[in-house]
Amino acid sequence: MDTLKVRDAQEVEDAVRAAIANEQPLEIIGHGTKRPVGQPMATNAVLELSALNAVTAYEPNELIITVQAGAPVADVLSLIDSRNQQFAFEPINTSLLLGTPETEGTIGGMIAAGLAGPRRIKSGGARDHLLGAHAVSGFGESFKAGGKVVKNVTGYDLCKLLAGSWGTLAVMTEVTLKVTPRPESERTLVLRGLDDVTANRAMTQALGSPYDVSGAAHLPGSALRTTGGALADIASLDQALTLLRLEGITSSASHRAQSLREALKSFGTADLIEDEASADLWRAVRDVEPFAASGPRALWPVWRIVCPPASGGAFGLALQRESGGEVIYDWGGGLIWAALPPAADGHAKALRQRVDKIGGHASLIRASDEVRASVDVFQPQPSGLAALGLRVKHSFDPRNILNRGRLSRGPAV
Repeated sequence: MDTLKVRDAQEVEDAVRAAIANEQPLEIIGHGTKRPVGQPMATNAVLELSALNAVTAYEPNELIITVQAGAPVADVLSLIDSRNQQFAFEPINTSLLLGTPETEGTIGGMIAAGLAGPRRIKSGGARDHLLGAHAVSGFGESFKAGGKVVKNVTGYDLCKLLAGSWGTLAVMTEVTLKVTPRPESERTLVLRGLDDVTANRAMTQALGSPYDVSGAAHLPGSALRTTGGALADIASLDQALTLLRLEGITSSASHRAQSLREALKSFGTADLIEDEASADLWRAVRDVEPFAASGPRALWPVWRIVCPPASGGAFGLALQRESGGEVIYDWGGGLIWAALPPAADGHAKALRQRVDKIGGHASLIRASDEVRASVDVFQPQPSGLAALGLRVKHSFDPRNILNRGRLSRGPAV
């Protein structure tokens, strides 16, 4: 396989133009940590952006950072953490789930994947914090979208299209992101032993309360049997855990936690976990630690299912019963991570039939190459939406040079 390591945006332009001239599709990577996600791509040409790794501007007082696409996420997080700031959307570290090196995910991959953690329910996703981007289109032309201010109203907000596009629209070379102050403290309430439907009700009540909950997750006892780390420290006797997070200045977080505990007393007496111990719990939820690639479910396909929160508990229970798999609920039940026993199609047909009935969608995040080649990894779109997506793709990359075939088994995208 031929790998071209580019050093600047001009070299990206040159590489894309050469690929167009030779009708050679390109696989776009930083360090390649998210390569296991998506349809397998048939190309022997790789465009690697890892050398574009500089922080070009950081203005803590303005709450913005501009960074090249190949910069390691871990380094950028360390930098903004030193100024008591954060990415509010809690980017997922997929290394545990995919079995890739922990510190090698890049900013470009983070935006291209668009995967957000538990705080999305309050703060939105990656695209909501992407202010601007420099990129090279499938025409081999550089363009700039958005800007470097939080309130920007000039032109079309094209940079939002790049978030979650998995590198199929353009090659990002630099992005500007909004950062936020890191909360002074956090508190997590832990309810134990609730079944999935009851936990769904408890999370819904908490999120509908005036106490500004920033995370709501439920982990059935069966999903905790073999986990380690922070979750293992508070798990006991295969009891399910329902976690509710509150953040802010210490006095406020403590007061709201006590008020919410009182409001939820019909669901049981909640334990209270504070600050760093609480943060460790939410990192484990964010990174789907119970389904780690190094654990006993390493060979199980893992699905990311987005559904109406009110349907989450019943959907998850039925899925576990029918498949023999395990689930974890995030976003108050609106996001379900499901690890299912090995099957020739990764349970795609049965799962998608059930997901369609509740108006949700499912993406296969981890599976073997054979399974990924045989099923639609990302949710098939209705014909009208698919046609719109194809027009957008062609407006950025008419020759289908960039990450050809990653999003669909069809020839077009």
